[in-house]
Amino acid sequence: MTTGPTPALPAPPSDTAQRLNQAMKRLRARLRAESGQHATGLTATQLAVLAEVVREGPVTAARLAALEHVTPQAIAQSLAVLKAAGLVHGAPDPRDGRRKLISADPSAGALIERLLAGRASFLARAITQVVRPEERADLEKAVELLERLAGAEIHPHIP
Repeated sequence: MTTGPTPALPAPPSDTAQRLNQAMKRLRARLRAESGQHATGLTATQLAVLAEVVREGPVTAARLAALEHVTPQAIAQSLAVLKAAGLVHGAPDPRDGRRKLISADPSAGALIERLLAGRASFLARAITQVVRPEERADLEKAVELLERLAGAEIHPHIP
């Protein structure tokens, strides 16, 4: 009795994790380039902070640090650059004058919107040109899996 080719075994999770990490790094770099992010002169970190200020509305630096999972010092550095660029400004909190609330300039919202639209436009064109129609369901499934991975609550492995 002859049998067909043996189906390939799935790669170990560590190999898949390496490939996924590399693919995500390449895609992030491509999205930055395609969106025009490099032309802003701002780092990815500074733009992430700016996007949070735009999303959150008036917000404290402490809240930004918590949202971005960085130190208050890192937020202060990013905010200094964003203030110098005229993209954010601080004002005393009307409920607690000891605190400052950081707000986005309208130009900041337009900038973030333009960058996000550039990324989405590139991805839509790439999907249209690279992903065959019969693969679209696979892509939807991959997106679902990536969303689950992004939201995973992983506990450290204890041997």
